[in-house]
Amino acid sequence: MPKLKTKSGAKKRFKFTANGKLKHGQAGKRHGMIKRSNEQIRELRGTTVMSASETQRVRRWMPYSA
Repeated sequence: MPKLKTKSGAKKRFKFTANGKLKHGQAGKRHGMIKRSNEQIRELRGTTVMSASETQRVRRWMPYSA
């Protein structure tokens, strides 16, 4: 069987946790920070775990991981 191709955009943007969940960067912090509250900006720091339905879709893009 031939090797499966990995979506190169997905491998740059998502990482798997030890339990097989997907981590991704927070959306909504690229611009327009003046209109957002400081509390919202703090909550958008770091990474978050992706929802189960989205995880199923992204898993197909990364066939050999986890």
